[in-house]
Amino acid sequence: MLTFFRKLISTKEEQVITEEDPMKKFLIVGLGNIGPKYANTRHNIGFKIVDFYAEKNSLSWETAKLGDITSHKVKGRTLIFLKPSTFMNLSGKALKYWMEKEKIPMENLLVITDDLNLAFGTIRIKTKGSDGGHNGLKDIQNTLQTTNYNRFRFGISDAFSKGRQVDYVLGEWEMEEEKLLPERLEKSCEIIESFALAGINITMNTFNGK
Repeated sequence: MLTFFRKLISTKEEQVITEEDPMKKFLIVGLGNIGPKYANTRHNIGFKIVDFYAEKNSLSWETAKLGDITSHKVKGRTLIFLKPSTFMNLSGKALKYWMEKEKIPMENLLVITDDLNLAFGTIRIKTKGSDGGHNGLKDIQNTLQTTNYNRFRFGISDAFSKGRQVDYVLGEWEMEEEKLLPERLEKSCEIIESFALAGINITMNTFNGK
């Protein structure tokens, strides 16, 4: 009987140890469109950043419900990465599903997206704001019913003539931009880990405009 109670207590202790604190779980969502034709386009910088982080840390993607998923532990924090398979304009559906499934608090969500209003490679991290005409952010805002969520905007500039916006964002990087991307991708990985380890405010103060 004593042995039985010891085993019972031991099992309960193990459950407590393995049960993860939701505040230590983070959902990092890279926005983009699925398929090889979009892989190297400006609009897919969200995918490109999380792909770069995954490759840098030897992570493997798993095709799951509404997107590709992988995860990585950093100093006691669990970073869950999502690339929605819903296409850009329905990103909110995948994001909400994985937030609920993994019990991610809103403050532990980071959405990575392109931004036409910023010069190439410019970084702007915010805790709230409008969708800025971005269809992916618009759908997330409508799905979550709030504009108060963390977003990491990566500048792709607006170097296009009138009426050519769609062609531009779905176009591929210029040769000069390709040369500069690796350093910007490394910086983006630093931002992701800073968000999880230091918090959004320190991350904004450290990296905005860099």
